[in-house]
Amino acid sequence: MYTGPIVDAHHHIWRVADQPWLSGPMVPRIFGPYEPIRRDYLIDEYVAEATACGITQSVYVQTNWPLDRVEDEVRWLREVHEQSGWPTAVVAAADMFADDAPEVMRRQAALTPLVRGVRQQLHWHERPEFRFADAPDRMKDPVFRKNVGALAGLGWLFELQVFPEQMADAAELVADFPEVTFVLVHAGMLIGDADVPSWRSGLAALAGLPNVVVKLTGQGTFVHRVDRGLISLVTDEVIGRFGAGRAMFGTNFPVEKLWTTMPPLVGAWKDALAHLPPGDQEAVFAGTARRVYGLES
Repeated sequence: MYTGPIVDAHHHIWRVADQPWLSGPMVPRIFGPYEPIRRDYLIDEYVAEATACGITQSVYVQTNWPLDRVEDEVRWLREVHEQSGWPTAVVAAADMFADDAPEVMRRQAALTPLVRGVRQQLHWHERPEFRFADAPDRMKDPVFRKNVGALAGLGWLFELQVFPEQMADAAELVADFPEVTFVLVHAGMLIGDADVPSWRSGLAALAGLPNVVVKLTGQGTFVHRVDRGLISLVTDEVIGRFGAGRAMFGTNFPVEKLWTTMPPLVGAWKDALAHLPPGDQEAVFAGTARRVYGLES
């Protein structure tokens, strides 16, 4: 089993006051009822849990602050990092469907060098509670595509969150912007057995594009447990298609805290990767994330 340092490529911290979906009326979310995490989850709690599991660096991913406050989010994270040394890097938010997104991103970059990219959640599903985007084909929007192109000038990546049925459009997007790195969130968001064929097909299309890497994260989203069989299936498919150098582990905490503590989660991923050569395990748990997010070892 892997015993080296781990980079958490996907986690969140938050203050309830900054999150309308946490502080206001309950809003259906893709991961189900979330009353236990409708509270502050700040850096001291995260670091205590993470370091106990061997995590030495982390990448914070945006938590859907209001779009008119995305610069405040980056400013707050700069302060958190100055006080604690965590997170090691930040994936920010911007309204990628707005004409002024490049200006917003440049201001975020000026606030701190911690920012490495942007996440725009594009996943759409027939079930409303699984839906974030307002249409399945938003990747074709000309303003959005213009703004994705602007990422190259900043040296930023794009975190791509889509369902398997959207991966054909995603592959076209990725192919059209070869100078931008795309990070496939939650390994393509496999919901259940019925979606495995389309998921495999989508992964195959994206694997042929060298500017895509995959996050091994979020596999409790739909099953609400640490499912070792599912984790092994996802691990084998992703590593088999992308290789360890294009895959990286993340906790997705505190969302996964709804159904697990961190040690069983990390342990399940370690077991799923235990059959790989040590160098491949090191890549998935640390090396790929360090390279993709520009982290010092």
